[in-house]
Amino acid sequence: MIDKRSFESLGGANHGWLNAKHHFSFANYYDPARMGWGAIRVWNDDEIAANSGFPPHPHQDMEIITYVRQGAITHQDSMGNKGRTVAGDVQVMSAGNGVRHSEYNLEPEMTRIFQIWILPRERGGQPSWGAKPFPKGDRSGRFVTLASGFAEDSEALPIRADARVLGATLKAGESVEHSVGAGRHAYLVPAAGSITLNGDRVDARDGAALSGGETYTITALEDAEIVLVDAD
Repeated sequence: MIDKRSFESLGGANHGWLNAKHHFSFANYYDPARMGWGAIRVWNDDEIAANSGFPPHPHQDMEIITYVRQGAITHQDSMGNKGRTVAGDVQVMSAGNGVRHSEYNLEPEMTRIFQIWILPRERGGQPSWGAKPFPKGDRSGRFVTLASGFAEDSEALPIRADARVLGATLKAGESVEHSVGAGRHAYLVPAAGSITLNGDRVDARDGAALSGGETYTITALEDAEIVLVDAD
């Protein structure tokens, strides 16, 4: 089953420096039918103005994945980590038993990100942070695992959840398949380009919640960049 959520239907708010769209209930946007999808709790589509961003604030017991679509984001946290993640690359933060962090766009242009929150498999633990480049050419015509809670995904950024964050780039006409295991939940968003999902059209920045126990065929109607989370 596919539950499509058009970009126009998403909640959100424009704060001037931040134009945020929420695939699930977040902050002042509340929809009891969109509280999450399995362990996927938040998927925010954020546009952050130049030389602005999120000042230091706390988190705990959440896996937070940032996929940079345009520009760059500069991270700093209470563990002493600092790093700049550029378009196409990924950073992850396991909030564990508590961490404070800031995320700023220090660039002269707008930065666009997907920020994804996944519930951890267990509470607590020492917080951690990491970032890694993922060249889009390596994802051409196939899914690459960007972040994972499974030991066999040794090339991916580690998270503390029974989940994978996947990315693919497709040229117009190319297809990939993804099977969602029984009892699992997947959520897919094209960062760019339009696709069909088992024949149903999904445009850039639309979301699609995918039920478990089925294989889905994703075909690019135009050059497309896809992010998919498969979680319990």
